[in-house]
Amino acid sequence: MITIKDLRELKNRNEKITVLTTYDASFTQHLEQAGVEVLLVGDSLGMVMQGHDSTVPVTVDDMVYHTKMVSRVRDRALLIADLPYHSYLNKNDALVNAKHLIDDAGADMVKFEGGGQLVAIAEHLIKNGIPVCGHLGLLPQSVEELGGYKVQGREQDAAEKMVEDARALASVGVDIIVLECIPQVLAKRITDEVDVITIGIGAGVDCSGQVLVLYDLLGITPGKRPKFSKDFLSEIGTGKSIAAAIEAYVQAVKNAEFPGPEHSFD
Repeated sequence: MITIKDLRELKNRNEKITVLTTYDASFTQHLEQAGVEVLLVGDSLGMVMQGHDSTVPVTVDDMVYHTKMVSRVRDRALLIADLPYHSYLNKNDALVNAKHLIDDAGADMVKFEGGGQLVAIAEHLIKNGIPVCGHLGLLPQSVEELGGYKVQGREQDAAEKMVEDARALASVGVDIIVLECIPQVLAKRITDEVDVITIGIGAGVDCSGQVLVLYDLLGITPGKRPKFSKDFLSEIGTGKSIAAAIEAYVQAVKNAEFPGPEHSFD
């Protein structure tokens, strides 16, 4: 089973880490066979599976249900599950809901969005034996407050605040931070300066690893695909399999060929 120590060793020898979202048993088996190191049961399921306009309606029960399906068949990869919207408003709620995802559903780690005051919640979870993955930049659960789906951290003050948040999260024991939709130069700075594993999505090629929503990778997400994503299934050509598309993603990340400049932000 892959551990945080294993991921740190990959980072230390400059080998990119591959992460994909998954929500059920069948896709999880494909991801495992392709060698994906980290599985993320994301609250993105609210949009790609449940048909909502955002991740906000997803519940803890939803996350437990899907995490159980993934954990039943995962064999090797580290398993992270999202804490959904309003499930970590305070230390007590965060701990109770995180324990559901870890103890009841089988996740190895939970992820939540934001820095600032949430550093104390991360510290509380970690002190109670719950490994934590952070998430900075574009925060889908707070997209309305952020003014929509747009690049974060372009202004100097916002960039400095993000670096400070990353340092604060790392200082209390957060091992992984997802960096979403931020300038490539800022993601590189955080990766270089903060003792943490960074996983980029729309954050350039310099992060420790990359994550995509699986449905974007396969080109089956309804509507317009985000700029930072890539339809690997179409790219490898007709007649190719889903398994081949996932393997193409893994190789592209490992070879630092994805994301390219066209998937990144200045």
